[in-house]
Amino acid sequence: MWPDELAFLLDDAEEVDLHIPLAAHDDGSPGKTISRKALKTRISQQDFEKIWPLAEARYRLNGRFSGKAITLIANNPHYQQWHPSDGGSDESVSASGQKYTTSYVIVHFLLDDVSEPVEA
Repeated sequence: MWPDELAFLLDDAEEVDLHIPLAAHDDGSPGKTISRKALKTRISQQDFEKIWPLAEARYRLNGRFSGKAITLIANNPHYQQWHPSDGGSDESVSASGQKYTTSYVIVHFLLDDVSEPVEA
């Protein structure tokens, strides 16, 4: 199960389709593409560092994505185009008047349906 304390990271996630090209043909023409469902979200660099150890493992979800499972795309060569990338930064001022910067990362999670075997 995806840790409850990290559920907020998926609050603003959007469902997207990844179009993954398969190997090109011997004649150089492009091969077929397959589509995979994914979740795309922008999270803080600090939160990304917390979830990095969870990369490449599959986790079931609760809440709005109940019945689904996700896998954080981190360094799989088949999904290089969707590896974590720069998500920009925001400048803010704390309650004490100190300026600070929050850096963000764009991450993708593969999204799969979870099916349970049911005994009749």
